[in-house]
Amino acid sequence: MLAPAKNSAASAHEIADRNAGKAISFEPNSSAKNRPVYVVASHGTGPGTCIGAATGLAFGHSSTPRSKSPLPTPLIRAPRSIWRASGVTEGDRAIPEETAIAFTFNTATYAVMMATPQDLEDFAVGFSLTEGVVSSIDAIDSIDMVEEEIGIELRIWLKAREAVEFLGRRRKMAGPTGCGLCGIESLTEAMRPPPKVGEGRAFTPDQIMSAVDALFPLQALNHETRAVHAAGFYEPERGLVALREDVGRHNALDKLAGALARQGTSAIDGLVVLTSRISIEMVQKAAMIGAPVLAAVSAPTALAVRMADAAGMTLIAIARKDGFEVFTHPRRVKGKIASHVA
Repeated sequence: MLAPAKNSAASAHEIADRNAGKAISFEPNSSAKNRPVYVVASHGTGPGTCIGAATGLAFGHSSTPRSKSPLPTPLIRAPRSIWRASGVTEGDRAIPEETAIAFTFNTATYAVMMATPQDLEDFAVGFSLTEGVVSSIDAIDSIDMVEEEIGIELRIWLKAREAVEFLGRRRKMAGPTGCGLCGIESLTEAMRPPPKVGEGRAFTPDQIMSAVDALFPLQALNHETRAVHAAGFYEPERGLVALREDVGRHNALDKLAGALARQGTSAIDGLVVLTSRISIEMVQKAAMIGAPVLAAVSAPTALAVRMADAAGMTLIAIARKDGFEVFTHPRRVKGKIASHVA
């Protein structure tokens, strides 16, 4: 029988989130009375966001401590038999949780994703931005988090003007872990051209490798499970500004996008770094938040390279301790590799 493990990864992003600037307050929606509702409310900067059971109250506006929500933990400890050449032993292993997350916008169903049940407020905001549902966090009026028997529903309420625009182009999709294309209704929609990114800044090779090196020590959930992806945002002056983890690589990037938006951090002055391969969806999502540089430890797909080139994005892949490969727009990489110590 599976038992919840102590959530040692719950504060993974607390180490990385720095200098948060903009906070938003998500107000509750009182229409859901028959099931627990978790209202996202921000009452400060950085990782000080509360999620709690609510009945018409935004927790962020009260100084009274609230009880923690009973949302699923991001990992559990599963019993298993360990087979080795020396024999068989018994024990348990930390494995990541995977939960169905449904996105609705003003009651219209949009997507169901399989994801790690943490940083869901960032997921809601980031997914809304990278999918092009909204162009700014200011378009979101409130978010309700509703726990169902078989998953979690993120009820995202758009302001009037944005709601009208969204309902006019509504679509549905459902996919497996972080699948960014499943259920798209046309080839044209799947191959939508990414927006052009701004010029941003240039990075030295050492800065790029430092960004990659900084990512791994802060992957608390992956240290426990060895089974999740991470997406981080790096600025030379501040180091790793934010990091998010998820079983789905697209989800991790969505959560990072939401974290940056809620901090008021622009992607134009830094680089996005990934622990996964780079597929077309990763380029599309990075372009949607205006990231001029995307770096990853694994290789890109051919289509991702073409998309990055069309977006004016510098695509860096196979980034390791001793170097990396630049596939598009190399002008943003300047200088020589100095003595680099991980």
